[in-house]
Amino acid sequence: MIPLSHFKIDFKKLKEIDKLVLFSMISLIIIGIVNIYLATESKYGTSFLIKQSMWFLICLVALYFVLAIDYTLLKSYTPLFYWGSIILLILTMFIGSDINGARGWIKFGPVSFQPAELAKIATIMMLGKTLEEMNGTINEWKNFFKMAVYAVIPAAFIVIQPDMGMTMVLFFIVVGIFFIGGLDIRIIGGGLLSLLIAIVIVWNSGLIQPYQKTRITSFLNPESDTSESGYQLKHSLISIGNGGTLGLQGNSITKETSVGYASQYVPEVQTDFIFASVAEQWGLVGACILLLLYGLLIARMIAIGQTAKDTFGSIICVGLVAYFLFALLQNIGMTIGLMPITGITLPLISYGGSSLLTTVMSIGLVLNVGMRRKKIYF
Repeated sequence: MIPLSHFKIDFKKLKEIDKLVLFSMISLIIIGIVNIYLATESKYGTSFLIKQSMWFLICLVALYFVLAIDYTLLKSYTPLFYWGSIILLILTMFIGSDINGARGWIKFGPVSFQPAELAKIATIMMLGKTLEEMNGTINEWKNFFKMAVYAVIPAAFIVIQPDMGMTMVLFFIVVGIFFIGGLDIRIIGGGLLSLLIAIVIVWNSGLIQPYQKTRITSFLNPESDTSESGYQLKHSLISIGNGGTLGLQGNSITKETSVGYASQYVPEVQTDFIFASVAEQWGLVGACILLLLYGLLIARMIAIGQTAKDTFGSIICVGLVAYFLFALLQNIGMTIGLMPITGITLPLISYGGSSLLTTVMSIGLVLNVGMRRKKIYF
């Protein structure tokens, strides 16, 4: 176990924290909380506002502990963290709860936790540790196979749930790490081909239910799709168009109409389709500000990864950047009809405690890498 004495922040190192990352992260969370409230207030009052705000406070406490301990010390605990997350994924198969057709949640009373979110961080750390130990020789078959096994194990259990959204997230994280790690592009190409074959097999295996297939393909023709997914996308597009340039809030529409179209007609708008509500409430200007904050966050994480003092730290940054890039492309793309509808939420914005907590802890690791990229002289 890590002694409690290690969880004391060195304030000399705290001065090295990347303030732009911290600012962007907190700003996005606050924007998320405000828009979750705007999207749910008419039906649920302050229920979702209170829950997400409480998770925000929990995240701040967790962020303290992540920043306090040197990330290089966490490296030695990475295998324990990784295999622990795999055990949780296995337990989910037996004691998990079904949400939106996937048995991917473990409930502790009123609180639900998604082990796949934890496995996402653990896999990034395990791949980073392994890549550092092999000194970058990822193209040797023994080393490549070892890395691939660490990536496939959690992915296989997530596919079984089945949670195709999280599977896609994990896949693009792994591809990003393998690419930056120097894997031969021909092997990456072969991996993509293998993925395509695997998708075809899984698609026809019976693991994916008909309603889930419809959810994925509904973006092709939402007007003619009468399923819930087609309904969801159709009204998402109406909501975004309804926002105009300044949005409902910017145009000072009366309280009765400022509730918004999305909050009334888009199912579960506070999670997967929160961007539709943001675009409606704040318009094109608000959506651009949101994207600028994401851009700033990602740019700074890339900068931290480039200056990290070791491979482990760099890979943590690469993995999280890959996650953000794919999640943004997929989530925003599906709300405007450019991408298939999956259960991928908008990082830091969508409602969800375990997702917010693991994302903040991941960003905390990146901040930790940046704080300790150089020595502090006395």
